[in-house]
Amino acid sequence: MGKETGFLEYNRTNNRDVPPKDRIENFEEFHIPLDSEERRKQASRCMNCGVPFCQSAMNLGGMVTGCPLHNLIPEWNDEIYRGHDKHAFARLHKTSNFPEFTGRVCPALCEKACMCGQNGDSVTVHDNELYLIENAFEKGYITPVIPQIRSGKKVAVVGSGPSGLAVADELNHRGHSVEVFEREDEIGGLLMYGIPNMKLDKSVVLRRKTLMEQEGVVFHTGVNIGEDMHSKEILDEFDAVVLCCGAKKARPLAVADPQKIKGVYNAVDFLTMNTKALLKADDRSVAALKTQKGYIDAEGRNVIIVGGGDTGNDCIGTVIRHGAKSVTAIEMMPKPPVERLDSNPWPEWPKVLKTDYGHEEAIYLYGEDPRVFETTIKGVKTDKRGHIKQVETVKVKFKDGKLCEVKGTEKTLKCDLLLIAAGFIGCENYVADDFGLELSQRGTVVTGKESYRIGESKVFSAGDMHRGQSLVVWAISEGRECAKEIDQYLMGYTNL
Repeated sequence: MGKETGFLEYNRTNNRDVPPKDRIENFEEFHIPLDSEERRKQASRCMNCGVPFCQSAMNLGGMVTGCPLHNLIPEWNDEIYRGHDKHAFARLHKTSNFPEFTGRVCPALCEKACMCGQNGDSVTVHDNELYLIENAFEKGYITPVIPQIRSGKKVAVVGSGPSGLAVADELNHRGHSVEVFEREDEIGGLLMYGIPNMKLDKSVVLRRKTLMEQEGVVFHTGVNIGEDMHSKEILDEFDAVVLCCGAKKARPLAVADPQKIKGVYNAVDFLTMNTKALLKADDRSVAALKTQKGYIDAEGRNVIIVGGGDTGNDCIGTVIRHGAKSVTAIEMMPKPPVERLDSNPWPEWPKVLKTDYGHEEAIYLYGEDPRVFETTIKGVKTDKRGHIKQVETVKVKFKDGKLCEVKGTEKTLKCDLLLIAAGFIGCENYVADDFGLELSQRGTVVTGKESYRIGESKVFSAGDMHRGQSLVVWAISEGRECAKEIDQYLMGYTNL
């Protein structure tokens, strides 16, 4: 424990944010890091608990609290406090392949389990982690680590999201020859095209790609396994194949089919088009985006977003930057309490209202929170050209485990653009069909119990395709664990 009284002397101080008024003019990241002196004060607040729940990843009350990667948080907080940044980064990197991703987009399960949060404010673990990785890149602590000996085994990774990248990174450092196949024009999966630039700048993904290429990983972009290249070809060429294709099959909205009604889009498709257009622009400003084609512009439109998760929030932030006339976010679940209930004690995941950056920007711009709870869309109306014009909403309640409409609560809202961010229902079928795989009722690949291997084959699966829709940190954890099993399969033992 670096400073015994740190948690008593210093209050929690987050990284500062660019004010909404300024940040909605561009798609730049808007968190401003603390200086190193203040960062050391924040790290000194870590109590080095006898039982550090922050790194436990325990399932309590049906939800996980604590880091799924089991990051050695008290250790590297102590090193930060003492000014040993290189040692601190070494302890972080021991368990985490890509802190630059989790340090930006993870909801910080670690902080929710922090002992300081029981009666006050938790340690700034999330910000400390991002400080370590960015400082390591800046100071040159990170250099290519190229295996001195190759095993002679070849592994194909299908999909380059966080789980696929983690598998590739682990197995490459082990000495296996790894090739990654990605259907998009750039690697990263949802890191690249599903998360907006202001939340995760795409240069961060490309920086990691460059490092992994220098270390020996081969990336094939624009190759769609299951269509451009089939299972027999890839199974004949490689000693092991791991499918990390995500869970991108969007949950449909029965009353609004994007294929039939103009102005209705699945949220990830909308965000993907926006990022692709932005990457072609001269800079990350809204003005530069407006010079591009191929994206859905929300300027002057009444936008309704269905879904209250991170993707829905990202859509809010994006359409605000476009210049949307209005934004309404519809969520069928009840509004959470502002503070913990007695029935939701620490260290359980806090089931409280989260006001994210998109909500903050909407409140600034429109004067009110855009979210409408316990509501769903009952119907839509279109104009003569088949373009969405209005939606009819209705209040809902859960009764005996079933969702029921509340009669007499119907409302009609103007809607020029409807974005469906209602989650995902599993992987897209064509890859599984090509490999002849069984899917569960949740649309995930069926593997052995507590295993990533599919039957007795040389095919494995990890990430959302194996687990179902989840967090980036879980995808990385799955990738690391899957890599161990593949290494065991290839070598008869593993030291990963």
